[in-house]
Amino acid sequence: MKITAVRSSLRNVPLKKPYTIAYNTFSDVTLVFFEVELANGMIGFGAASPAEEVVGETPAQTAANLQLDFVQQLVGRDIRHFQQLIQETRVFFPLLPGTQAAIDIALHDAFGQYLGIPIVDFYGQKIKALLTSVTIGIKGVTDTLEEAEGYQQSGFRVLKVKTGLQVEEDIERIAKLYERFGRSMLIRVDANQGYSMEQLQQFIPAMQQYGVELIEQPLRVGKEAELNALDTSIRTRLAGDESVKDAAAALRFCGEQRPYGIFNIKLMKCGGITGALQIANVAAIGGISLFWGCNDESIISITAALHAAYSCENTRYLDLDGSFDIAQDLLSGGFRVEDGYLYLLPGSGLGFNRPA
Repeated sequence: MKITAVRSSLRNVPLKKPYTIAYNTFSDVTLVFFEVELANGMIGFGAASPAEEVVGETPAQTAANLQLDFVQQLVGRDIRHFQQLIQETRVFFPLLPGTQAAIDIALHDAFGQYLGIPIVDFYGQKIKALLTSVTIGIKGVTDTLEEAEGYQQSGFRVLKVKTGLQVEEDIERIAKLYERFGRSMLIRVDANQGYSMEQLQQFIPAMQQYGVELIEQPLRVGKEAELNALDTSIRTRLAGDESVKDAAAALRFCGEQRPYGIFNIKLMKCGGITGALQIANVAAIGGISLFWGCNDESIISITAALHAAYSCENTRYLDLDGSFDIAQDLLSGGFRVEDGYLYLLPGSGLGFNRPA
């Protein structure tokens, strides 16, 4: 089945509410959309939302890349060779994971539709449903508790709390959350590289006292070796995020001295489903658990991440809430949320509600 057209667009979309992390505040997001149309009229959808501060690529660069002749020459190629097309894309656009992801996801979606099966079935579904965390940015105690209350009333059971500006205030927020919700709301922490080793050691007793499940990327990239001074029981609950951009990085952290017991996989860091599964395979061999995360993203790329996540036996954690705060998305469907669990919807490809 031939590809007959490819299309892309760039859209700036406001968030329903702004939020703050250790190094920035966000009130909107720029999304890139990519479409692959087949001769039978089926359309595969992809999307990208790369974080420049993490991967060095902006959405504007992604959009410009998708206009290049290399991408246009996908027209006339056979969708049955989608993995070859993805490999060519990864070679042509090295170190540009947003561009890779947009093309990778659209080709997967189109190929799944062509076969008439969900992508998770193509790779083999291992997991039916997991709880996702929902994210609370850096804010005062009162606002933190108010937002957590709203999430609990909406049926969510896991919070991911952004930290990394003031460790004393971070500890206070976690303590107050535990005081209010006890074990009824599981707490994860994402420091976004905001701690020094001294501050992390100050935070760890609070982690143990208040039942924090894991800490994501506590130290800056390049400081991972410092974590090896911590007890193994602590390191198994640390998740590498910005440190784990690709399979090569994952392999470096699978040696005898392991700073992380968990790898956070984001499609926008590693270039889509293909890059994600490469990291996942390395992690599986190394006995590392998987934590699937996201940026502020379209439901298109969030759904793609969920298909990949549920095809991996070592997936343990989800933080796929990136589409919840997007004010207006291109598509709907893909998955449903029930009592905090994410379930894939039936349908070929990535299972979106297709435009009429």
